[in-house]
Amino acid sequence: MISTRLLGRLLIGVAVAGLIAGLIAWQLDKDVAATWIWGLATLPVVVSLAASIVRDLMAGRMGVDAVALLSMSAALALGETLAGVVVAVMYAGGNVLEDFAVSRAERNLKSLTDRAPRIAHRYTDGTLEDIDVEQVAERDRLLVRTGEIIPVDGVIMQTGVESNVVIDEAALTGEPIPVQRHAGEPVRSGAINAGVPFTLQATATASESTYAGIVAMVAAAQTAQAPFIRLADRFALLLLPLAVVVAGGAWILSGDPVRGLAVLVVATPCPLILAAPVAFISGVSQAARRGVLVKGGAALEAMARAYTILFDKTGTLTIGGARLVAVETAPGADPNEVLRLAACLEQASHHVIAQAIVTAAESRGLTLVPPTDVREDLGAGLAGTVEGRRIAAGSLTMTTGGNQRANWVDRARRRASWRSALSVFVTIDGELVGALLLGDSLRREAPRAIRALREAGIGRIVMVTGDHADAAETIGAALDLDAVLANRVPADKVDAVNFEKKRHPTLMVGDGINDAPALAAADIGIAMGARGATASSEAADAVVLVDRLDRVADAIAIAKRSRRIAIESIIAGMALSLIAMGFAAAGHLTPVAGAILQEGIDVAVILNALRALVPPGLGIRSSLPEEAARLLRKEHEEVESWLDQLRAHADALDDAQGIEAVAHIADANRIINDEIVPHEREDEDTVYPQLVPHLGNAHGLAAMSRAHREIQHLGRLLDRLVTGIGEEEADRYLIRDAQRIIESVDALVRIHNAQEEDIFDFAAG
Repeated sequence: MISTRLLGRLLIGVAVAGLIAGLIAWQLDKDVAATWIWGLATLPVVVSLAASIVRDLMAGRMGVDAVALLSMSAALALGETLAGVVVAVMYAGGNVLEDFAVSRAERNLKSLTDRAPRIAHRYTDGTLEDIDVEQVAERDRLLVRTGEIIPVDGVIMQTGVESNVVIDEAALTGEPIPVQRHAGEPVRSGAINAGVPFTLQATATASESTYAGIVAMVAAAQTAQAPFIRLADRFALLLLPLAVVVAGGAWILSGDPVRGLAVLVVATPCPLILAAPVAFISGVSQAARRGVLVKGGAALEAMARAYTILFDKTGTLTIGGARLVAVETAPGADPNEVLRLAACLEQASHHVIAQAIVTAAESRGLTLVPPTDVREDLGAGLAGTVEGRRIAAGSLTMTTGGNQRANWVDRARRRASWRSALSVFVTIDGELVGALLLGDSLRREAPRAIRALREAGIGRIVMVTGDHADAAETIGAALDLDAVLANRVPADKVDAVNFEKKRHPTLMVGDGINDAPALAAADIGIAMGARGATASSEAADAVVLVDRLDRVADAIAIAKRSRRIAIESIIAGMALSLIAMGFAAAGHLTPVAGAILQEGIDVAVILNALRALVPPGLGIRSSLPEEAARLLRKEHEEVESWLDQLRAHADALDDAQGIEAVAHIADANRIINDEIVPHEREDEDTVYPQLVPHLGNAHGLAAMSRAHREIQHLGRLLDRLVTGIGEEEADRYLIRDAQRIIESVDALVRIHNAQEEDIFDFAAG
């Protein structure tokens, strides 16, 4: 059986060949032969189109190509075979052009299915065998060789050598830089092993793995049709009676049936038929390039209409999971040393809090040694020996027995409550020296994403979370959200979605299993699927494959732009067709000229719809390499450790006097003028000039340069204050002035770094 695509190519081939052969015969004064050749070339297109319309009618649909059928049939009946064959070329060529446009737009999606893994290497009774990927079961041990696609979701067990596993996740996330994974960490199917071979323990079958879900969503994206496209089909039906009435009127008033034929030729609704599907499929493809997989035109069209957006908090607006947010210390204690000793001890635990502490220490470049004589009190903490000292980390009761209490402890608890953070107290040889505050933190890109959503036309942004009100309202205030709904269970989230749906088209964004019902209830659901979240991904209409919230704003902007381009294409194409109908009815267009004109309109409409494939602003600026942005953020992590030390000095000055106060002020001065100020000068002299080409202009960096000057000014003030200071000069007024300068630098640099990271992310595209 001939495929639809092959049939379309055969029809355009016959029509073009007949048109050319007829023109040659006409040039040789073989007018009768030319007429027959053109008529015979038109006939297959007429028959194919008639069969297509009959199938539509039998399925309960009215074929919108009826005008084309009517015009070609009338041309054959009136002997205007040249006009008939030109219309045949126009119709068959339009279908082939649409097929090309759709294939071009779907190329990004199809590439996912083409590279799906087929074979897995499984260990069975100590031997290695190749099996079909569908035969992999949970807990199977698999070998993933260098350069191979990971066949199923799983956990890294071990590598062949003492080395980290390097994974290329570009096909899943769009990020070009490979990432390192360690034993015990999860990896997803579809990623490529870019490093040494490793053993993988399967945690899901092939059909339940990440890549299978992506392939299923691709299939849905290729078959779903947007309501807007179906609306365009219905609107096209209005053209049929209009064209018949105008053509009949032209015939009756002029007495020339050819004039009526000319009206039918230019009334073919190809612009309406082609523009919407091409624009929306192009938008789906463009979203896929940005790491957002949209399940077809229907989801994209619904996304374009969204007015209200609801966000889950944990894992969506925030990073999700425990992160070190601050180190509080007793007067005189070094924050980095407190963190290092605690991390050395926590290496012996598999608890998620322990892993967060170790990760924080490693990110600061602290050297860790293995602990000995470790005893863990489940749910409370653990104690052990590190470098000959007895270290304990856990609750206040576990570490001190509740016998030690100091003013800084109350301060640490108060600051922990502000951040909704967990406190891990640390003792050294029985003395309480610090507290590690761990909590969930706002995503770095969240403020920029919220701003971009408002710029894209979202009128109301709501956070709905199961977390308690204090933590939720803190996040809501930081992002300037329109409403915050706290203490909501999954059923409450569904109620919130349904309430918002009654007022405006509503979009829900979430990441966890508990978000799946709300995602399904919304007009459109978007799942943050970079970390697995199978249930939420299946319930959603779109999945963000990159762990970045700003891609949600990108997807909405793409959807709105695709819809706008579709509307522009339809309006322009139909307006031109209606104008041409008027000229044809007045006798200013012959059927042949009208057919050629209509072909030009079709081509223009499709080319305009294909603009949805091109990112907006293409060519205006280049993107900062992701590796460069990553290195800049790495430098900020080092700055964060200096700021923690500054904060510790500022806190210590609450109680310090005399020589102790002078020591704190002097070390704070060293950190500011020997570490922070040189860093800011390097940014000004080296980094900012590199950013200008990626920002379009230097205007956005002017305020950042102003912050650099203020930081340097504060550094000079503190240096002047501390120079020549003696114990007797360190009265409470001088100490308070120094404390204010230190706290000002701490606050200014923290907000300055956050603004710079926004700029880095924008420059990286």
